Amino acid sequence: MKTEILKKTTAWVIILIAFFSAYLIVHFEQFNIFFLLLLLFELALAVKFRKIFTPVMIRISQVILGCLFLFSGFVKGVDPMGTAYRIEDYFIAYGTEWMMPAAVVLSFILNAAELVLGAMLLFNVKPKLTAWLVVAMMGIFTLTTLNDAFNNPVPDCGCFGDALIMTNWQTFYKNLVINFFVLIIFLHRGKIRKFYTSSAEWAMGIGFIAIFIGFQFLNYINLPMLDFRPWKVGNKMIVENPLPVKYFVTYQNINSGEQKEYLLPNYPYDDPDWVENWEFVSQRVDDPNVVPGMDLAIIDFGGEDVTKSYLEDPDFNFFVVAWDLDFTNVDDFKKISELYQFSEENNFHMICLTSTLSEQIDSFVEREKLSQDMEFFNADDIVLKTMIRSNPGLILMKDGKVIQKWHHNHLPDREDIEEILPVER
Repeated sequence: MKTEILKKTTAWVIILIAFFSAYLIVHFEQFNIFFLLLLLFELALAVKFRKIFTPVMIRISQVILGCLFLFSGFVKGVDPMGTAYRIEDYFIAYGTEWMMPAAVVLSFILNAAELVLGAMLLFNVKPKLTAWLVVAMMGIFTLTTLNDAFNNPVPDCGCFGDALIMTNWQTFYKNLVINFFVLIIFLHRGKIRKFYTSSAEWAMGIGFIAIFIGFQFLNYINLPMLDFRPWKVGNKMIVENPLPVKYFVTYQNINSGEQKEYLLPNYPYDDPDWVENWEFVSQRVDDPNVVPGMDLAIIDFGGEDVTKSYLEDPDFNFFVVAWDLDFTNVDDFKKISELYQFSEENNFHMICLTSTLSEQIDSFVEREKLSQDMEFFNADDIVLKTMIRSNPGLILMKDGKVIQKWHHNHLPDREDIEEILPVER
């Protein structure tokens, strides 16, 4: 009896250590040999003491992984284009740009796989098959994120979409913790009791696939149901009451090596003894007015930055976002051109932001017989893709605030705009 209690206690302690290490990940953004050894030690414990984990512990592991996979698949599935852009980053990093056209399809497959496996774990569907599939998936993820951690081919793998941003090392650590629970399930896959008949399991599996692919498709042909990015409706992209920017300088004593940081201009620059014994090390800027995710720079074709004049416009204005005119939906762009005429009639600004070169823009406007008066400006394509998941897309702004966004499949007509804006009817 005491032996059984000791075994259960040991098993729970090992699981609690895994939970605690998951919490610690937030504190280790970069490589740490001691934390890495702790995570590897946990994996060794999962194998060494595999016989002491009870059915309840195995079921808890299934639920934990199921919820985690569902969350990860959901935040990526709600924004399949975001996942496709991440996949494209990997293609560029690995020199396989020829695979770019497959990015969207691979995004659908990856997101659906996570969602389906999460549901199958949570509801204990086909436990043996699910265990093998999860091991295979996590093996690929772990090796990929290990390479990301050491070589940094992409700054963010997008494991949790835009909902949760982690460093590459944190992502790798996270996968090691996940592998702890994967091992518990995999090593006991033959002992997990089934809940359903085989036909019911296949029906549920097929149902999960259909539901989750349909869910992604709805988010693909529309804007994401949930927007985790900075440019979501309601966000303010400018600071209304800017605070003073602070400048700090660090100096080091040439004799003792002591370093001191000073807030400019409060440092003893007029003290000859201080000047003789202290040397400049570095400077940093503390700008409290930085808006997270506001990387937009609107550049005219003369090279001038006109971001402030358009972003801080107190009137309603439209941003047409077309990150690449070569890939934009031409028919929808013609509808936007009609809306431009309507905006001009009612004294609203409408500008187009694109990364396309000036000569290509002129050719595009002439070829498609669009309005010659619409103003085009250059902006970074990555920022434009972040602003709206549509090419083209339409964003209504007022005084730096995102009022509304439209996918090119659901562009507003005059009546829709009249309901939002103060226009003369």
